[in-house]
Amino acid sequence: MKRIDLLFQKISELEPGKKISAGELADAAGLSRANVSSDLNRLWKDGRIEKEEGRPTLFYAKQANDTLYRAETSLDRLARANKSLITPIEQAKAAVLYPPRGMHCLILGETGVGKSGFAALIHEFSMDIGRLDKEAPFVIFNCADYANNPQLLYSQLFGVKKGAYTGADNDRRGLVEKADGGILFLDEVHRLPAEGQEIFFTFMDKGIFRRVGETEVERTAHVQIISATTENPESSLLKTFIRRIPMIIKLPSLVERGMEERFGLVMELFREEAFRLGREIQISATAIQAFLSYHCPNNIGQLKTDIQLTCASAYADFISSKKKQLQVAVQDLPHHVKQGLLLAKERKAELEELVGTEHKSFVVQPTQDSIFIEREPEDATDSVYEKIEQKIYELRNQGVNEEELEFDIENYFTRFIKGVHQRINKEDMSRIIDPIIIHLVEEIVRYAEARLGKILSQKVIFGLALHIQTSKERLAQGKQITNPHINSVRIKYKKEFAVALECVRMIEEAILMDLPIDEAGYLTMFFVLDDESLQNERETIGVLVITHGSGGATSMVEVTNRLLVTEYAKAIDLPLEEEYMRVLEKAIKLAKDMGPPGLLLLVDMGSLLGFGEIIEKEAGIPVKVIPMVSTPHVIEATRKAMLGNSLEDMYRDVSSLTMFQKEEAAVKDQAHVQAPALAIVAACLSGEGSALFLKKMLETRLRYDDQLLEIVPLQLIDKTQARKQLKEIKDQRKVLCIVSNYMLDKDLRCYGMDDVLKGEALQDIQQMIDLEEAFLKMVETLKEHLTMVEGQQVLEDVRTSIARMEERLHNILVFDTRIGAYLHICCLIDRLKAGLPTVAYAEKDSFLAENRKLYNVIRHELQPIEDQYEISISDDDVCYIMNFFFHNKTLV
Repeated sequence: MKRIDLLFQKISELEPGKKISAGELADAAGLSRANVSSDLNRLWKDGRIEKEEGRPTLFYAKQANDTLYRAETSLDRLARANKSLITPIEQAKAAVLYPPRGMHCLILGETGVGKSGFAALIHEFSMDIGRLDKEAPFVIFNCADYANNPQLLYSQLFGVKKGAYTGADNDRRGLVEKADGGILFLDEVHRLPAEGQEIFFTFMDKGIFRRVGETEVERTAHVQIISATTENPESSLLKTFIRRIPMIIKLPSLVERGMEERFGLVMELFREEAFRLGREIQISATAIQAFLSYHCPNNIGQLKTDIQLTCASAYADFISSKKKQLQVAVQDLPHHVKQGLLLAKERKAELEELVGTEHKSFVVQPTQDSIFIEREPEDATDSVYEKIEQKIYELRNQGVNEEELEFDIENYFTRFIKGVHQRINKEDMSRIIDPIIIHLVEEIVRYAEARLGKILSQKVIFGLALHIQTSKERLAQGKQITNPHINSVRIKYKKEFAVALECVRMIEEAILMDLPIDEAGYLTMFFVLDDESLQNERETIGVLVITHGSGGATSMVEVTNRLLVTEYAKAIDLPLEEEYMRVLEKAIKLAKDMGPPGLLLLVDMGSLLGFGEIIEKEAGIPVKVIPMVSTPHVIEATRKAMLGNSLEDMYRDVSSLTMFQKEEAAVKDQAHVQAPALAIVAACLSGEGSALFLKKMLETRLRYDDQLLEIVPLQLIDKTQARKQLKEIKDQRKVLCIVSNYMLDKDLRCYGMDDVLKGEALQDIQQMIDLEEAFLKMVETLKEHLTMVEGQQVLEDVRTSIARMEERLHNILVFDTRIGAYLHICCLIDRLKAGLPTVAYAEKDSFLAENRKLYNVIRHELQPIEDQYEISISDDDVCYIMNFFFHNKTLV
């Protein structure tokens, strides 16, 4: 900031009517008196400040056009009641008063400290003192919603010209144009990508911009930018962006504001609820002490939500019990607020000074003279009490007795209030759903609930988000969306279908794509199937996940159930040391206990693929098996099951998710599409026809993925030519074995045709296929999960090391144990490279003493790994590796 601007800011920060000399200002600013005097006279000549001749000459802020500023504003009332906000408020005033149209601001503070409310008060102050018109807009833009899409971000901010892209049928104003003459509030500005920050440079510097698709037209807008972030701006924002924001305002947390201010906030928030209700509220002193003492990590935002929840509880009791006065007691408080009473004992003296000992309760009146700390949408909390009244009226008409009425109301308003603030768990959803879709679903939910007069459950909201994202991906791939039942849906559910049509329009505007009317049929069913009575009547398909290792299945199911707010999906882990039959028995018992009309079984690999057929026979229900399970598979399966889909539909849709992933991977890596990575050569002396017969016979008797493995026929009439062809095949892919009565390559395993025809060699070949396919799939998995080493190379090195151990120990690991050993050692190498600590092995010394030979062999064969990757493998980690060989015989 220039010296002259700094001096103007200090003059502007003076109290109204206060005057200051050049010498006093120079001393306060630590500047030369001559320079200060020169700058002050320049400011006076420019008409920016006033001066009063005399000895010394006094300077003061110009207030001729700011008559309203002499009246008390909402910012002044806020400062009077909250001493910790005096400095931020003075900064805000200076930013508004800065000529000619104020300066841009950045508000810093933790989640829930009131940044958006503070920005709204700055806008209100600007109108109060006449710097902005009474109709000046205040436009809010959440940068997190468009963090991953700079182009859509640009169109939202600056607008779109008709024809700029497919679907842009009309000119559309952006938020900058809508904020012209007012304030644009950029919330969560740290989520604005670098491209987004750069977009603002020209506009913040010159006030000019263009809509998307415009090349010649240059538009202007006079907008003050107020940004907010919870992050350190130095690390989360571009320095060039920060330089354009001269005023940085830090808001204190609830803890930093002290107990006295917290007491004022609690009473102010209760006063707001009294105003909404239009009646006074009596709050017990004990309840006040709980609100002053409980742990409130999300600051004012959480405090406001908890007070609203408390008032809703008290109001439900007031209406249902027909009381004469609305009273808030301890029993109305949420459980985590009640815990504050345990902490209150530690602050007894401070609380008694604030609350007093003679007061049993406090009464707040419904006055409009209040400061709205955190503004809410009009269709949210303002209608809570009306909804409760309506629900009580409905239940009474249904003949519900008072005891049941109280229980129902408690569940209803808890779901409603918490739904308004916490319905969509953005932190969980953003891991798998595009933030733009999350924001869109919030709007759809608000609209649909208002129109249908019902509250949508969390599981349906998440399912809706997942469905819209899937539809968007399908359209992007050029695939169609069809609904064969749309006519019957439209006739049967007219009200829901009408709401769905409007939601389709909202989706089209958000994702900039045209949707077919069929999509409205799917949205209708989301609204219809959320009725709990319908859900209870439907028999739903069970979802069971089983994977190798400790915690794999449980982890995926926990994520799924948490996201969908259910306990629907079930999991069974298969530790390497546990017997297969015991796990199979658990699966059969669980399937019977679940009692579904069918079961979708999701597994990872190996012999688990055969569990489905056995469970089907033992439990007497149809079972479908999905291999190579991942978390998105479990989420989609559970969502489909909860919506009442049939087993066939679930199997088809979840399988198509796998196919979609394969198609996507194929697009990314064209080289792997050309030919399968593995091959088995079928060679016959009697010509190509016999080789083809042998190929077909192997294809029918072996299980394999034809995208990974191909059986290649080869004729042996010309031995030299056959060996040349075999060499070409080996150069292009890995040959697992040869099926032939003639030895063509001494380095390859060869099985005689008689052994294959009798079936004696098929088990060995099948094991070989399973291992190699698992190896290839592990490469893809490790590429995604390993951060310090390259997946394919480390897996090959580990495979070589395990092979040497097997040879020296004369102990060939069974399939599943070998896969587990590969994955364990690969992850161990990556962990050690990252410098992460080793997990201690229980009873290590006795275990090593009893298995010294096994230890020596494994330690010796791990040495090349340690040298190659420059790591040191501890004895604890060696013990874990020894376990694979120690338990191998048991598994066999």
